[in-house]
Amino acid sequence: MNTAYERLKGLSQQLVGAAPSVATEIPSSGRDKVLAKHADDIVITCALRTPLTKARKGGLKDTLADDLLISILKSIAETSNIDRNLVEDVCVGNVLRPGSSYMARSAVLAAGFPASTAASVVNRFCSSGLLAIQQISTAISCGVIEIGIAAGVESMSTNPDGGAPEPALSPAIQNHAMAKDNLQPMGWTSENVAGDFSISRESMDRFAANSFQKAQRAQEAGWTTDEIAPIRVNYTDPKTGSTSTITVDKDDGIRPNTTAEGLSKVRAAFPQWAPSHTTGGNASQITDGAAAVLLMKRSTAEKLGQTILAKLVQTTVVGLEPRIMGIGPYYAIPKLLEKTGLRKEDVDVFEINEAFASMGVYCTEKLELDMSKVNPRGGAIALGHPLGCTGVRQVVTALSELKRSKQDIAITSMCVGTGMGMAGLFVRES
Repeated sequence: MNTAYERLKGLSQQLVGAAPSVATEIPSSGRDKVLAKHADDIVITCALRTPLTKARKGGLKDTLADDLLISILKSIAETSNIDRNLVEDVCVGNVLRPGSSYMARSAVLAAGFPASTAASVVNRFCSSGLLAIQQISTAISCGVIEIGIAAGVESMSTNPDGGAPEPALSPAIQNHAMAKDNLQPMGWTSENVAGDFSISRESMDRFAANSFQKAQRAQEAGWTTDEIAPIRVNYTDPKTGSTSTITVDKDDGIRPNTTAEGLSKVRAAFPQWAPSHTTGGNASQITDGAAAVLLMKRSTAEKLGQTILAKLVQTTVVGLEPRIMGIGPYYAIPKLLEKTGLRKEDVDVFEINEAFASMGVYCTEKLELDMSKVNPRGGAIALGHPLGCTGVRQVVTALSELKRSKQDIAITSMCVGTGMGMAGLFVRES
């Protein structure tokens, strides 16, 4: 086979007069390559999330994004036992909180990090958390910092999603054939996917029921316990009006014993747009939550005695038509596989954000994914989708699942509002 490696091997023989030991010097496959360990690998030594709870109804409904962020940063520091003085930067994915840059820097300080720890915010809608991971990992790779935290946070209770900005964007955008579609609600894009690609209501309800069933199984079996950092919050009882301090320690969006038949009875959420297959039962929930990961080079982790959970191999991003933004993972996942030399069969877990069942059905069917590998603990339909948090939450969940199942490789991916997709590849430490 006339591969790049074979050509390199031939050149090496010409230069040194003897063939190198192929088996030991160069990995034999894409899987071997991503599993190999190197001193400059970007590794994760702690990965945690808060519980995810229903916006305006759940245990975190009265908790500001600021306090969610403070709590998860404290949990990362305490669980990892990292010296806070060594953390040089914290990047926070957030979509909805006004003044989020003030929040991020102030929350870092309030969480006990020193004045020398910098902070920033990134916002690429649903991929913001994964973008935060990319930002910190790139900074470490480039030598900008040695240790950083990537976090994601959203309080959709206290910062509701109002959609496109008002007043509307400029006439140049409103009059552009494709750009104007970014002013449309996300539900419209879900119906476009269902309509353009003939995604049936039945298949969407089956997909959603599967998410709920997987999430129920995972929660009842205790699989998610090591993902979750319990949080103490003030909670006002909507019935009595009394406020008390409670501990929130589990996800509350999971609907036990959900079936496709039951979901088929839920009315259409967007009857104004054909084919009107999207419902409150087969779309992601509006949710509150936060998540974070601690990142550094492998050599740094070994020097500090940090337990390595996994390494980040690669991230990638794509753009596509805004009107069908939901199918972003269909483009992002193959691009990531190509960049890393992997086949889809090499991947053990796919965490694909379930923004809507329409995109979930399309992406998993068109990519011909093994559904036992897709969101084995349920996805956003069952757990919820706190926008800025999701990209990190998926990584926390994927790493916990790899550990539990003693598997190696996970891909996380999501569609992104305004027409994009993002994906990341992670390898469990063995």
